[in-house]
Amino acid sequence: MSPLLNKSEQIARYLLKIGAVALRPQDPFTWTSGIKSPIYCDNRLTLSFPEVRGYIADAFVETIASTYPDAEVIAGTATAGIPHAAWVADKLNLPMAYIRDKAKGHGKQNQIEGLISPGQKVVVIEDLISTGGSSIKAAQAVQEAGGIPLVVLAIFSYELDRAAEAFAAAGVPLQTLSNYTTLIDVALAQGTIADTDVELLQSWRKDPASFGVQK
Repeated sequence: MSPLLNKSEQIARYLLKIGAVALRPQDPFTWTSGIKSPIYCDNRLTLSFPEVRGYIADAFVETIASTYPDAEVIAGTATAGIPHAAWVADKLNLPMAYIRDKAKGHGKQNQIEGLISPGQKVVVIEDLISTGGSSIKAAQAVQEAGGIPLVVLAIFSYELDRAAEAFAAAGVPLQTLSNYTTLIDVALAQGTIADTDVELLQSWRKDPASFGVQK
């Protein structure tokens, strides 16, 4: 088992332990979009647990140092990516910026706070990848500022096909520290879910729109 996989599993364990991720295959959550989902993820909870947030920051740092060593700026997405980006930038002694979902309507009307200069290589830090839309917009804002987004690097991904397709279409690389598949494996191993739940959980990832719909 590779060290990277170990980190992915450990992060999944942490997310389950602190309640940042909840699995309810038999009693699904309802997202704002109306989609029924057996999983709910709120990685903002990691901020309240020093051991967890520290482990995540170290995993981000190791990933950037090994895979994106030429990164020059760490940029967090507003708002959930900002604290993680700050910790990572501090550990790497790199400049940090953050990216709003849209430009301010007053003042300088900035979408990017902090400095990203033309030609600088940027790692965008995100907390969660669902459909990928907001993360791709953040990477595109970096491009519009003249920067080069090396990757969107996130804590966790639902691994939806829609997100993978969107990132590919936008030409934006994506990497995550942990993901839905690993989470299911960890949850099953520690008894959080039953064997009979696995197929149901996997079916949601393949076709979220149809999950929980009476046929």
